[in-house]
Amino acid sequence: MSRLFPLFLGIALLAACASAPEAPPEAKTAEIPQAPAPEPEPVERPFPDDAIYPLLVAEFALRRGAYDTALLNYMVEARKLDDAGVARHTTHLAQFLDEDSDALEAVQLWLKSEPDNLEANSTAANLLSGMGRPLEALPHMVVIARAGHQANFPTLLQGYNQLPAEQQAELGRQLDKLTGEFPDDPGLLLTYALVSADSGDYPKALDTLQSLFRVEPEQQQALVLEARINLQQQTENPFAHIEKLLDEHPDNTDLRLEYARLLTNTDLDAARKQFEVLSSQSPNDAHLLLSLALITREAGDNAIARGYLERVLETGDRLDEAHYYLGNIAEDSGDSGAAIDEYKQVGDSRQYLAASQRIGELLLAQGAREDARDWYRQQRAAVPQRAEQLYGVEAEVLRSAGDITLAEKVLAEGIAAFPDSNSLRYARSLISQQQSDIPRMEEDLKAILARDPDNATALNALGYTLADQTDRLDEAFQLVSRALELSPGEPAILDSMGWVYYRRGDLDKAQEYLVRAYTEFPDPEVAAHLGEVLWVKGEHDKAKQVWTGGLLGNPDHPVLQATLRRFGIDPRELTPTPPPPAKPGQ
Repeated sequence: MSRLFPLFLGIALLAACASAPEAPPEAKTAEIPQAPAPEPEPVERPFPDDAIYPLLVAEFALRRGAYDTALLNYMVEARKLDDAGVARHTTHLAQFLDEDSDALEAVQLWLKSEPDNLEANSTAANLLSGMGRPLEALPHMVVIARAGHQANFPTLLQGYNQLPAEQQAELGRQLDKLTGEFPDDPGLLLTYALVSADSGDYPKALDTLQSLFRVEPEQQQALVLEARINLQQQTENPFAHIEKLLDEHPDNTDLRLEYARLLTNTDLDAARKQFEVLSSQSPNDAHLLLSLALITREAGDNAIARGYLERVLETGDRLDEAHYYLGNIAEDSGDSGAAIDEYKQVGDSRQYLAASQRIGELLLAQGAREDARDWYRQQRAAVPQRAEQLYGVEAEVLRSAGDITLAEKVLAEGIAAFPDSNSLRYARSLISQQQSDIPRMEEDLKAILARDPDNATALNALGYTLADQTDRLDEAFQLVSRALELSPGEPAILDSMGWVYYRRGDLDKAQEYLVRAYTEFPDPEVAAHLGEVLWVKGEHDKAKQVWTGGLLGNPDHPVLQATLRRFGIDPRELTPTPPPPAKPGQ
């Protein structure tokens, strides 16, 4: 099944949410457009005597701000009373508290009393979609559509890629039927086109998009999806439709921006021209200037890229990114001092840890180890919310520089400060494993598993190491089996399972798992393992082929090198030699 379009699911969802009417304060639902109506008169409803006191407790708790107590009491009474008002009130309160499970139960109770209520159906549809249950959400959207209102069909695609294949197919079939009933519903048509494209049925997706364009000729997400499909099918001019609309409407900046973004994957020069048009229309837009800087740098023109980044700084927006990329450009020119100065101006943002890592690496490259250590100490004090991560960054910088002893010391300091940190303990376990200090590695990984017994990464790391460096093969098998249950298909765990079987002497099973791992992730270490199994089975030519593949781009990989030495093979015999240069005229 194609996985070329996951971004479009998100785009469609965002577009749908952006166009939805604003929800009233008491209910976070995708509202159904309705004409203003006078507030209905309260309906007097007789309640059983034993319900009066709990409802009063709930109401007083609500007024005091004891929302959890209020919700607990309202949920109990909503289950007992066949009353739409109580169920509606409970639904709104559960939504306010972001208690989706309670909200779903409450709205389902509401629907028992008022099955055609549009707000209740909209709420149920949104909750079920958000929980990754689109087939259950769809009937509620149909109620809304049949009432003549716009249902938010694209929200069905939340978590679509995580659905089993049979549910994806069933959703496609049901959407197909609905397009016959609602042939002019743009949200439904877009949703069906996205599902069709994701399943690889491009003709159906394109036909559905043409139906959508008859309703909304300039629907932006549909135009972008059409262009993506055309690119995949290698159509002669995949952007013809977008270009035609931009010729007709040159001031459509949203569409031009999407067009420019599409071009970044196929034609950087053309993308740059579109961003320049956009920037000329909005000369102080930091987002456009930053995009131009990155495209220009990708094209190899650092001088112009620097100019765009300096203009970004003048806008006062996107400053952290601008300083980070100015640091990159300074590094490209070999000016480490200027690079460090730029990186130090990156604040607590998405670029912060990467900038901090580069500062440490550059200082260590200059031999200024104490300056690097001082930098990380200062940052942990100045940005305490990043302190745990900074211990990990500092340790990794030191480890990469070959200072294992100091890296261990930093991790010990970090674990002392953050004893429940899984990431720091895992980092230390890797160093322990590399040094064959199995007891300490096991201590750290078991500390992680004591807090998080379903941590597949820790289970796999411990299981693999026990199989690789001890005779505790049954224990290793149990650990890796559990990791595989939690993360089926994960290549690293498949590799571990193959290695466990190899160490137990089951070469056929070992080969089965290692082939799966290598197919998904052709890593040199997996190549080393698979080649070893094939060699031991006597399939020497196949083993050499796998090892040769592993050496491509990774000729010095330590595990692969060690494997070859163990079998007396000179890596130079397997490293492919480049073909001789072509002679003139050839």
